[in-house]
Amino acid sequence: MAIRNDPVLACNFQLSLTDAAAGTGKLLTSIVLSPLIANPLAGFSECTGLEMSLETEDWNEGGNNGQVLKFPKRVKYGEITLKRGVTRSPALFDWLGGFAHGIGKRKDGVITLLDASHRPLTVWSFRRALPTKWSGPALNAQQSTIAIESITFVHEGLVPLGGAAELANAIGSAAKAVGSMF
Repeated sequence: MAIRNDPVLACNFQLSLTDAAAGTGKLLTSIVLSPLIANPLAGFSECTGLEMSLETEDWNEGGNNGQVLKFPKRVKYGEITLKRGVTRSPALFDWLGGFAHGIGKRKDGVITLLDASHRPLTVWSFRRALPTKWSGPALNAQQSTIAIESITFVHEGLVPLGGAAELANAIGSAAKAVGSMF
């Protein structure tokens, strides 16, 4: 019987990572989504950077001085920063440390928002992430605050995978697909 190494349950967010898909780095499909949600790498207490923005280019049309036309250029994604309580797993530190030793790999992953009963509520999928910063906890023996570490990473795509109903359907489809493979 395997021993479960669940994340700290003081929060309702989870992070799961897998090696980035080969080739174009397509976003995670429902076939790989189910095991990632079921086996999270870490729970965390804060998440920032779930954002995307569209750059635009201004065009000053000749002879039309009363209007500046706007044209879309490209979509940019925010850096995601996760803060969590310290756990026994060094996986997030090792992810960044791998790049220092020339063996680092990009990761695809999901961030899962859980409800009060710890059931998936909403999931965001990101692709081809690179860690850019890991911060260890601030330690002070004179305070009784929770030790928090954080990791920041950049990525090449972010997609919300829907609410509870859509997520339940995706997980059910993934379970059927995985079951039919054996």
